[in-house]
This record gives sequence, structure tokens and C-alpha cells, in this order.
Amino acid sequence: MRNAEEIWDLVDAKREPFEVLADRVFDTPELNFTEHRSVAEHVDMLKAEGFQVTEAVAGMPTAVIGEAGQGGPLIAILGEYDALPGLSQEPGVAEHRPLPGRGYGHGCGHNLLGSASLLAATAVKDFLASHGLPGRVRYYGCPAEEGGSGKTYMVRAGAYDGVDAAICWHPSAFSGVNAAASLACMEADFTFLGRSAHAAAAPHLGRSALDAVELMNVGVNYMREHMPSSARIHYAILDTGGIAPNVVQARAVVRYLVRARDLDTMRELFDRVLKVAQGATLMTETSVSHRVLSADANLIGNGPLETVMGRVYERLGGPKFDAADRAFAAEIQKTLTDAEIVAAYQRAGQAPRPDTPLCDWVVDINDWSSDGVGSTDVGTVSWVTPTVQARGATYAIGTPGHSWQLTAQGKMPAAHKGMVHAAKVMAATAMDLFNNPEILDEAKIDHRRRVGDKPFVSPIPPDVDPPLDMAAH
Repeated sequence: MRNAEEIWDLVDAKREPFEVLADRVFDTPELNFTEHRSVAEHVDMLKAEGFQVTEAVAGMPTAVIGEAGQGGPLIAILGEYDALPGLSQEPGVAEHRPLPGRGYGHGCGHNLLGSASLLAATAVKDFLASHGLPGRVRYYGCPAEEGGSGKTYMVRAGAYDGVDAAICWHPSAFSGVNAAASLACMEADFTFLGRSAHAAAAPHLGRSALDAVELMNVGVNYMREHMPSSARIHYAILDTGGIAPNVVQARAVVRYLVRARDLDTMRELFDRVLKVAQGATLMTETSVSHRVLSADANLIGNGPLETVMGRVYERLGGPKFDAADRAFAAEIQKTLTDAEIVAAYQRAGQAPRPDTPLCDWVVDINDWSSDGVGSTDVGTVSWVTPTVQARGATYAIGTPGHSWQLTAQGKMPAAHKGMVHAAKVMAATAMDLFNNPEILDEAKIDHRRRVGDKPFVSPIPPDVDPPLDMAAH
């Protein structure tokens, strides 16, 4: 307990500059693989704190690793800092009020995510140094989690080789050890090529790439009855072939995201999507090519690590919010539907609590629902090293992910309190592992049991480079 209290004091001692870091990243939202200002802020902080810094990891200019310590186990703490399109929002305002500019916003809390993880890594570094303890802590600044699979590219490049355990977190409406449930996924662009023609004078000479896109979408929609109910397929048309309806469109592009409970099922579904695309070309006498952009494995849990983090939560308790925090969260809840609030409680396996806009308690790992889960590139990391993830309460219960309401709360005092709370959880979890290396041995045994003897194969093909131009569309 004394060690836990000391590591929490070390987090508190440096909380203010890391809260400022989170706010600076919030103020310069950047999309997948373009997080140049955000990663620069993290690099500056890493260097100021004395970490050894490696930049442009795995061929990605916005990926960074900072390491401190020597000897002993190597524990990774993972951070992110990418934003989302269409979610610009003035912070601290409980009404939709986009800011001028490109329309980007931190609607998933990644400004907080990277800052808390780096704060935790810094506290662990300081603890190891002050006590002369063996051990290395490594901060991973991971780009493009929102569909870009930055961590998967890092895994494929061997950036996690030799890591004994990985620790991470994600902003949430609730606090607690995250249940390891996510969907494997693959994202790809399909480009159809046809032949242009005058749509009135000579339509018979044209072959419409846009028709092929539409027929592909219809075919995939007919697949939905004949795939696992937990699977998901989404699409967005990136290029319709122009704005002139009197020209037969010679080129059109559609982006697909295919998800399933495990990698094998996801790969089978993606192969079926490929066949639908080929069918669309037969019907339209066009051609198609596809470009894989990203892919993530499903999360693999780890019992020993989850137990350690659960005990940290028991000692620490939930985040402490004040009346002003709850008042603003209540204003945010007024912009939500009752169904959104109830659904949030259901996902956390909790009974709704009236007049409770913020979560100041800890949710048991067994309470989380496995329904309605998304995808994360943390899943890929979990296949190559034992991994544990926390949830940290930073916003009003019921706030939808990827919404202006979430962006609006990204710089609030409640968000900072939840961020620091998560840093304490991660830092204390890491120190418990350093102080009890036998738990790392147990975690590795558990990991081998879960992944089996079959070698892990990256879901991203070896000839696919990180799509650094992904955000250009």
C-alpha cells in the first residue's frame, strides 16, 4: 500500500503539465497519420522528462517511443492522440457549437489518452530512479487508432518485441478494468474503373463505375442476413465519379470496414466482400482493385494482469468529482435521450442511477457487456504480449462516443480528474508488476494459453505500407 501511495503522489506531483499537454493536443486536433503537432508535444515532454526517444517508428512519422530505466522487466504504457473528422466543438459548452476551421475534434478523448499514459510512464520512471530499482518503462505514442491501425503496423515492425506486459486505458463514462471484448476488423478502399461517355447522346458506350459501387453496396447489404449477428460491415463512398450527371462516371471509390469477433471470421467475411465486388464488375463491365488500409486483431484478455489492475482500483477507488463537475455533466445529459443514458448503463452492466451524471465508483470487470463493442488496434498488441486495459470516467454517463458532446467535455476539470485517476491506475499496476515479477511469469503463461500454438499472423498483409494519405479523402 505504501508503494501505491508513493506512485500516486508522483502522479499528482506532475499532473498540471500533463493536463496542459492534454489541452494543447485538444486545441490542435489532427487526423490519422497527420498528428505532427500532437506527437511533437509528446516528444518535447518525453525529452524534458529524460526519456530516450525514438521517432518515426515503423515508417510512421507520427509514431514515437520513449524509454527509461535499465535492466529488469520491460513494461509498455500505450498512448494515442489522433482526432476525428466532423467533431469540432467549442469546449465547455453544452450545445452544438463547432469551431471555425477544418471541422476536426477530439470526440473520443485521445487528447486525454496520450497525456495520461505519458504521465503514468513518467511517474513509474521517477519511482524506479528514486529507489534504484531495475526495470524499464516504455511509452508508446501510437498514431491513427481511429481506423488507421497504428499499433498493428508497429507490431508488424517488431516494435513490441521483448515487451513483458502492456498497459493502456481509454476515456469512458465509467471506471474499471476493461473486459477484453472487441471486434477484429479490416478496412480497404475499392476503386472501380469504367468508361466515360455522354450520358444522353451515347450512354451505351459508357460503363459506369458508380453503378458498380452501388451494386457492390446492394450485394453486401444482402450479405447481412447470412453472417454472424455480432459481425459488422460499414461503408462510405469516397469518390462518386464527379458532379456531372450527364457524364457516365469512369471512376468511383468506396471504403469498406469489415468486423467480426475473431480474425478468422473477419478474413472469411472480407473474402466474401471481395467476391461481391467482383460480381459488381461482371454486371457493369468494369474493373476493380482494392487497397487494404488497416486491420486489427480482436482483444485477448489476461487474467493475472486484470487481477492486479482490479486490486489497484480497489485500493484507489473511483475518481472524485465535485458539484461543478456534476452540474456540467447534467447539462450535457439534457442534450441526450433517455435511451442513450440507459444504453450506457447497460453496456457497463449497471442499473441506472437517477441524478448521477458522472461515475465516481468502480465497475467490476465481470459486469461489462460484450454487446455493442467496437474495434481497437490494442487488440493486435494483446496477441503478441500480455495486455491489460483500463476504463477511466472522464465524461457524462450516456455521452455517445464520437459525438460533439464528448468533444465538449474534453478540456473540462472532470476530464482532467478522470485522466489523472487513470494515470494512477496504470502507474500503480506497472509498479505492482515490477515489485512482483512472478506475476509477469503467470501473465505470460496465461497469454500462451489464450493465443495457442498457432503463430500470430498480422492481419495487415506484409506488402501494405501505412496509409499516410488516409486522411486526405
